[in-house]
Amino acid sequence: MNYRVIIIGAGIVGLSIARVLSRYENIEILVIDKNPDVGWGVSKANTSIIHPCHEEDPEKHPLRTKLCIEGHNTWYEWVKELDIPSRWPGEIIVATNEVEYNVLKHYIELARRNSVPGVRLVEGEELFEFEPVINRNSIAGLYAPSAGTIDPIQACIALAENAADNNVKFVLGEKVIDIVVEDKKVKGVITDKNKYEAEIVINAAGLYADEIARMVGINDYEIRPRRGQYILFDRTVRPKPDKIIHTAPTPKTKGVYILKTTEDSLLIGPTAEDLPIDQKEATYTTNDGIKFVLENAKKIINQIPPMSHVIRTFAGLRPEPPDGNYILRFHEEPWGFFEAAGIRSPGLTAAPAIANYIKNLISQHIDLIPKKKWIHTRRRITNFLKLDMNDRNKLIEKDSRYGKIVCQCMGISEAEIIEAIGRMRKIGVKEITFDGIKFRTHSMYGRCQGIFCRPLISLIVAREVGIKPWKITLKGTNSFYGIGFVKELFLKR
Repeated sequence: MNYRVIIIGAGIVGLSIARVLSRYENIEILVIDKNPDVGWGVSKANTSIIHPCHEEDPEKHPLRTKLCIEGHNTWYEWVKELDIPSRWPGEIIVATNEVEYNVLKHYIELARRNSVPGVRLVEGEELFEFEPVINRNSIAGLYAPSAGTIDPIQACIALAENAADNNVKFVLGEKVIDIVVEDKKVKGVITDKNKYEAEIVINAAGLYADEIARMVGINDYEIRPRRGQYILFDRTVRPKPDKIIHTAPTPKTKGVYILKTTEDSLLIGPTAEDLPIDQKEATYTTNDGIKFVLENAKKIINQIPPMSHVIRTFAGLRPEPPDGNYILRFHEEPWGFFEAAGIRSPGLTAAPAIANYIKNLISQHIDLIPKKKWIHTRRRITNFLKLDMNDRNKLIEKDSRYGKIVCQCMGISEAEIIEAIGRMRKIGVKEITFDGIKFRTHSMYGRCQGIFCRPLISLIVAREVGIKPWKITLKGTNSFYGIGFVKELFLKR
């Protein structure tokens, strides 16, 4: 028997589940998300860390700890298979006083219990030789060599493209408003635009997982938003740590991080602000939040770059479950309803293991038949600027549009923009947006944040898609980008 599976949520968890389930030939998979593109919810705005898992307590949160460890190890494979930008420099928790020093010793014990390799204390001059940017008032650091960082939105895109190659379908830009239940069994999903039939529904809706659960009568938890604010500096700034460094964790947060992104920009953050339940779209920054980030960063780094080199501040929201535990379960009533909810930090790290956990839950109720042929690799868009001169010339000979650099800050060519449009269409993106192109190519990522290249990109999109440039949106509904001769607005008065 073939089963129809609907995954609600195209974030890192939902897409990881889609990839894992795409290995099986007797299930048809449909991913639904209210956003116009994949990875635009919780997944796109976070610290991007693949945690070593020495900060997880196996007694307080045994399942979360187990999945963190398994997920961390799986990412080594996935970043290679899916060509996801990544760095693995290790991390240092910095202690500035005796209380924080005792916190480090606690995490050494957790590292031992969790079998996290190579974790050790670094003290005295060795600390500053190890990472010269660390504030010399610091007294010690806890080094964990297995920490890494990935590009989380690129990871979502990679998972979606690989899933699509394995026949997973996507419905984007449609909001789930109800789940059909008949005879105590799941029968399908109703969106604001269509109805889709299914025998299995997987709730991976991030911040809105509790609202999805209530559609089938499950009312035993609430998901609260926890906001994290960040500062992003231009990639030319100095000093920049090579390793990931952060302040000592607290019961609420892993601390304020200072790190180089996979694109070599300096990222500082986040805050950890518990917001009211009705603030699930509060992705704005505040003066107090930015001040908090800077003050905490100054405690552990010698010098903060001038604020004139900040290219962006942004905020993300994390789904916080009531007790910090992931909600991963199957429901007999209604039969066919699975949940991957409350995926708070280290959710990015744990995502591959969460996907396998859900797959194992499903296999307890239906037989899964492996595919004889499953596509396990995917290549990202070629970055023209990162090639050597010979390879660049070869590409230009094949397609002259590689020779037309559209984004000067990041060195992105017209050919890369066009390829991004094609890839968006392939996974079912109905509306080509500036953000969709930005996340796939890293155009508009640089110091000017698209001021110079966005008009050129709008003309390319207009030509390729067949719409007027001013009809293109930044991120979907009601985010139109004004283009034209500004002076005309005044001349026509």
